[in-house]
Amino acid sequence: MAPGREPSTGQPTGPDTDERAYAAMIASARALLPQLRERAARTEELRHLPPETERDLHDAGLFRMLQPKRIGGAELDYVALIDCAGLLGQADASVAWNLANLASHHWMLGMFEPKAQDLVWSKDPDTLIASSFIFPAGRATKVEGGYRLHGSWPFSSGVASCAWNMLASIVSSDDEADGIEYRIFLLPKSDYKILDTWNVAGLRGTGSCDVEVREAFVPDHMTVAVGDLAGGRTPGSKVNPNPLYTLPVFSLFPYVLSGVALGNAQACLDDYVEVVRHRISTYNRAKLSDFQSTQVKIAEASAKIDAARLIMRSACADAMEDARHGRNPSMAIKTRYRRDGAFSVNLCTDAVSMLFAASGARGLFTTGVLQRQFRDAHAINSHLAFNFDAAGTNYGRVALGLPSENLTL
Repeated sequence: MAPGREPSTGQPTGPDTDERAYAAMIASARALLPQLRERAARTEELRHLPPETERDLHDAGLFRMLQPKRIGGAELDYVALIDCAGLLGQADASVAWNLANLASHHWMLGMFEPKAQDLVWSKDPDTLIASSFIFPAGRATKVEGGYRLHGSWPFSSGVASCAWNMLASIVSSDDEADGIEYRIFLLPKSDYKILDTWNVAGLRGTGSCDVEVREAFVPDHMTVAVGDLAGGRTPGSKVNPNPLYTLPVFSLFPYVLSGVALGNAQACLDDYVEVVRHRISTYNRAKLSDFQSTQVKIAEASAKIDAARLIMRSACADAMEDARHGRNPSMAIKTRYRRDGAFSVNLCTDAVSMLFAASGARGLFTTGVLQRQFRDAHAINSHLAFNFDAAGTNYGRVALGLPSENLTL
């Protein structure tokens, strides 16, 4: 095993968590790693998850890790996203990305009106829900009984396998004095068109295609205001009292996906150490393991990965602890969550980039996993949630007494 630590699965995730269920979920995720590694090249070729991979994730119950227990879900603490995605990311970042994305939507649905939850889960509690939370991509207008929604959204990961989609939109108003309202709209597959646009360099297996909506009617109960997801009781709290469903959604949004970067970086480090233990320099036949530069790079990469893991997990633990005590985080804390989410993923990306550069020409071969780990690391880092300039600027504004520029917080 390379320097760097495995997920801290021995730690309790919270006083209300069934620790045996949590340990079983982690064990199920770990058991999938060999076959996910074997399928990684095919997953990239398909540009979406293979059907057998989705079946494996369903059979292991991983998609339902944050789903309410009353529906048959595991209702684990939020940190489960970090730990499960961190494990699966060691085999294939695309699989980890879709697992974390789609699992988080069961969590979010638990905050919608009970009528929306019943409509979706009464038909099939295993049903998958896609998303695109790019608010300017849509325009909604209030009408009697609901909203009219129109727009075209990119980056809807795993959408082809999903029966529903959560789409973010700005609600138009005739009176600009009313301000801007952000809402999430839950639509059945029949109400949107999938556009096959996913031809990319990294996270190729996620099938993150565009979706298009043309004047769909969305009933009131199938929507939720972003303001209702900012921390504290939500419309779903009436049936889902667990503090998990009172967490501030968009403040913690980076941690839905940050575990993917963590797992990908850990795999890159593990692979690098295994190779250089036995590799001989082509220049002077010296053992690479004897080079001080090699040793220092291993130390630096592992320190960055370990630091990232601690940052990610502690943010989730702190948020759960506050929720259990009924404390809504201040704007300073919310912007810190966003800052730390971006910073921790940047650490993982730096580690992968450093190891890729240290590997020389070996990393260029498409038959190896290093080039995929490098491409995936930078694809993950390109997500807006991990843009440190954006997260850091907003944190600095709030620290200086200025208003937050992130309207979702």
